[in-house]
Amino acid sequence: MTTTPSTAPLPVDEPTMPLSRAFIDALDTTSPVSDGAVGQRASVPLARTDREERPVSVWATAQSSPAAQRKGRYVPESTAHPAKMLPAVAAHAIEHYTRPGELVLDPMCGIGTTLIEAIDLGRHAVGVEYEPHWADIARANLRFARKRGHDHDGQVVRGDARQLETLLPDEYVGKVALVVTSPPYGPSVHGQVKTDRETEDGKVRKHHYRYGSALDRGNLANIGHHRLLAGFTRILTACARVLRPGGYVAITVRPWREHAELIDLPSQVIGCGVAAGLTPVERCVALLARVADADLVARSSFFQRDFIRKQREAGMPLHLIAHEDVIILQAPAERVRVEVQRHAVGRRRSMGRDEYGAIGPGRWAA
Repeated sequence: MTTTPSTAPLPVDEPTMPLSRAFIDALDTTSPVSDGAVGQRASVPLARTDREERPVSVWATAQSSPAAQRKGRYVPESTAHPAKMLPAVAAHAIEHYTRPGELVLDPMCGIGTTLIEAIDLGRHAVGVEYEPHWADIARANLRFARKRGHDHDGQVVRGDARQLETLLPDEYVGKVALVVTSPPYGPSVHGQVKTDRETEDGKVRKHHYRYGSALDRGNLANIGHHRLLAGFTRILTACARVLRPGGYVAITVRPWREHAELIDLPSQVIGCGVAAGLTPVERCVALLARVADADLVARSSFFQRDFIRKQREAGMPLHLIAHEDVIILQAPAERVRVEVQRHAVGRRRSMGRDEYGAIGPGRWAA
């Protein structure tokens, strides 16, 4: 018997619980999946919701290097973030799924890449960031963008995106045209290095590869694979409620390895989106490698090259990462006006409003 995952959202005051094996199995079947590198495939679970053929496109987002894409547009402190989205990826999504003047949201905005690309393209932007330090850097990048002459609305809210509806100002709810975001992967695929010339003992050392304190269990990067999926489902459920009818969600994500097992995180994220009431409409490829005449030129870091070399020496035939998947989901085209639910009551209580107040004019709930 197949178990159907529940679409009911978790209350915002409950901790994120790990997803059961039945939840994962209900989303999975077996199909080949790429490991984020050209020429490498493995047989791993693929979400049932992704079995149908969907439009696919390749985004040539790495014709210039990440440093060149950020030069003169982001404050220097931005480079320390362990998992920066490539600016061209965010820009491509914003250009193709929104129009000038529309609102773009990133519920896990980090240094604010989505926000900067949005306001540079004439959109309004709002982001939520859990870690105070990165929220400050995102605000600094917004101030820098305004100095460059981009004065469109851009705002960063500090908080946990699992409680998105309690964090966003009322005027944003139901107005978001596009969500652009990415789940955290943990320390296995991120990091920068100091070379032997930069360290006192002459050894190469990895740095800037963790999200905040490893002891912070509220951070999705620190709570394990199944809890990550549960938390991300809650975030997508909240995003579905603040999206306008027919609005889009673009998620950059890649498969990863955990104890040598290839985990098809993109397909599992699609399952999370379906559980949140969103419809998968595209599964695209955003290149992290430059397109040359007859090949792809990887733009990998020293750490990535060193990691791949060691894995190959150990008998694991890995390749350098050449792309990320981009999952495109869409909100329902129509919404039904409903009575106040538990999350709405809690929101009004926390804001000091009448807990019995109805959803206000122009407000819609999924």
